Amino acid sequence: MWTFPRFTYPSQFVKNTIRQLTEYFNRSCGSSSLPPSLFINSLSSHLLGTHFLRLNRHPSLLHMASEEVEMQSIVKEEKLRRRRKEKGGEEEQEEEMSVERAFEGQRVPPWREQLTARALVVSFFLSVMFSVIVMKLNLTTGIIPSLNVAAGLLGFFFVKLWTKALEQTGLLRTPFTRQENTVIQTCVVAAYGLAFSGGFGSYLFGMSSKIAAKTTEEDTSQNIKEPSLGWMIAFMFVVSFIGLFSVVPLRKIMIIDYKLIYPSGTATAYLINGFHTLNGEKLAKKQVWMLGKCFIGSFFWGFFQWFYTAADGCGFASFPTLGLKAYENRFYFDFSATYVGVGMICPYLVNISVLLGGILSWGIMWPLINNQKGHWYPADTPPSSLHGLNGYKVFIGIAIILGDGLYNFVKVLHRTIATFVAAARQGPSTLPVTDDDSPASVIVSYDDEKRSQVFLKDQIPQWVAYGGYVSVAIISIITLPHIFPPLKWYFILVAYIFAPVLAFCNAYGCGFTDWSLASTYGKLAIFVIGAWAGAAHGGVLAGLAACGVMMNIVSTASDLMQDFKTGYLTLASPRSMFVSQIIGTAMGCVIAPSVFWLFFKAFKDIGEEGSQYPAPYATIYRNMAILGVDGFGSLPKHCLTLCFIFFAVAIMINLIKDLVSLKIARFIPIPMAMAIPFYIGSYFAIDMFVGSVMLFIWEKINKPKADSFGPAVASGLICGDGIWTLPQAVLALAQVKPPICMKFLSRKMNDQVDTFISSLS
Repeated sequence: MWTFPRFTYPSQFVKNTIRQLTEYFNRSCGSSSLPPSLFINSLSSHLLGTHFLRLNRHPSLLHMASEEVEMQSIVKEEKLRRRRKEKGGEEEQEEEMSVERAFEGQRVPPWREQLTARALVVSFFLSVMFSVIVMKLNLTTGIIPSLNVAAGLLGFFFVKLWTKALEQTGLLRTPFTRQENTVIQTCVVAAYGLAFSGGFGSYLFGMSSKIAAKTTEEDTSQNIKEPSLGWMIAFMFVVSFIGLFSVVPLRKIMIIDYKLIYPSGTATAYLINGFHTLNGEKLAKKQVWMLGKCFIGSFFWGFFQWFYTAADGCGFASFPTLGLKAYENRFYFDFSATYVGVGMICPYLVNISVLLGGILSWGIMWPLINNQKGHWYPADTPPSSLHGLNGYKVFIGIAIILGDGLYNFVKVLHRTIATFVAAARQGPSTLPVTDDDSPASVIVSYDDEKRSQVFLKDQIPQWVAYGGYVSVAIISIITLPHIFPPLKWYFILVAYIFAPVLAFCNAYGCGFTDWSLASTYGKLAIFVIGAWAGAAHGGVLAGLAACGVMMNIVSTASDLMQDFKTGYLTLASPRSMFVSQIIGTAMGCVIAPSVFWLFFKAFKDIGEEGSQYPAPYATIYRNMAILGVDGFGSLPKHCLTLCFIFFAVAIMINLIKDLVSLKIARFIPIPMAMAIPFYIGSYFAIDMFVGSVMLFIWEKINKPKADSFGPAVASGLICGDGIWTLPQAVLALAQVKPPICMKFLSRKMNDQVDTFISSLS
């Protein structure tokens, strides 16, 4: 819909890392037209404590990660330059900056030894845990923060615990290495990433009759596909692997020749490198302990709340903390540990933007439009109908998302093409397309030499990439029309012809901006394929299915390249990265549909507005498909005009943010974030705001400790509340109901209830 929260390394390690990377990328950027601030902005802010949302896993929010980071780039970059000047002595500086010299005495295991059984076992259990968490977030608001810090910490902790136990018994044969840690990270992220890109909270669930029932257009059987575990697993296996093969031949170009930054992959690598130093290991243990305490507290808080939810509208989640009138307009704090944790991870500007969007929509616009009932739309229109107030909520939100997405798509595409052309003009030697293992640029540091040597050692044969892509494409073209009859084979063929180009653009742009536009490409497929199929031939279902095909291709391509960058910086073999990505994807193809199926069966009101799991993006994606097929004729009065206005405003806000100085831009809200509460309400925005306030106060009291343990606290809150969903689902399937209903009434209503009860006695 989905990157890194904040963490802090031991200070000397950070200083050495930042100095090294500053010098390294200044040289790299000088030869490839990449501004050094793009790297310093993203990575140094991440390592030194600035919020960083890993949005290449969260394409619906697109560019939020760079917003707050960009504001601080100039000051930090200048400080780093000044520090390098004061240091003096190039050779002495390089010696001090080297990361790999800290691991110089350690053996780099062959790629097969990096793929250990214990790593895959730990990866599986962590994949299940994080898939449950992501699915819950996906079906509530669609805001999915990074869980990479939690995945990295827990992966390190469990394998370290495993090796310590074996070491005590004398049975330890293979020590735990950073390369094995990288394999775990890659496998887990690949698996739980499918809980998002699989569309269980968006396009895939949007095919169901539950979501179709919210509209009166295109709700015929040919535009509906009911969720079923069998076809969902088959669909995942058919579409999730092809993106991995599409960019494998370009790995050397992206990582070594162009020296693309991939900020999330780079930050992950230095997280892992930091864990495997002596000081980093000590800090990691403390962070895991903090995460564990918050996990337990959050889990039992969810358990405690469950006792008071015997019926709809009961419990702490329906507490009218700001008054009953505000509660009617979705303004209340619902005591969700998950979204308090999300607020601690997301940048302050994101949280403020979400809250402003809630105030603008539910505080101002919807009450005003509701006053026009009977004039703009029939007074007897059902609340869920898109011909009434609900239509304004959905389509104005869609207009903002499309305006913001279109602007950033054009912006990133322009920057990608410009940088690519500038690099190509430097000569053909910078554009190798063969398996030539010789680096295209001169190796200038010990770290570069060591990393390039390892990265080029274990090549992935070109025939594997080309053969894999063609084979999976043929299987998809044959299989998908049987799963989705309106999605004809020639639609899929055209998609796969253009997919490698789009996957390259997404992976390349992600390399120097960390922005993944996977959802934007998916929405493009909705409109193109849906309109091509037509309303009479199941265009809605065809468009949604095509969205899934395109999103999975471009998303997995950029994810794989991020992992290659992580492997490059941790001396992990490209083969082990590729194999672990395939294994993680295979795990996710089974785990993600199974987790969704558990939610779907356990919670009968899933997808309904006002329920615990409203799945807002499922409604949004289906209505995009309806727009692509039917056009704008079915919108309520003045809705199209308002959509055009907000579409233009979203583009204008982004343009202003790019034109003004950073001092002013830091106070301009993000349109994409503002659009999220338009449909589902502001309750989660208040939760996130509370999380931001908690972190802000903590930073004022003790900033070093907040920097070190803030992400662990946030991850613990998210994980504990998310894992409580599993026993809650089991209780629901067993038809075990909570014993108490805690509900809040106005004084007048309470008097009426008391009178009624007394009359019974």
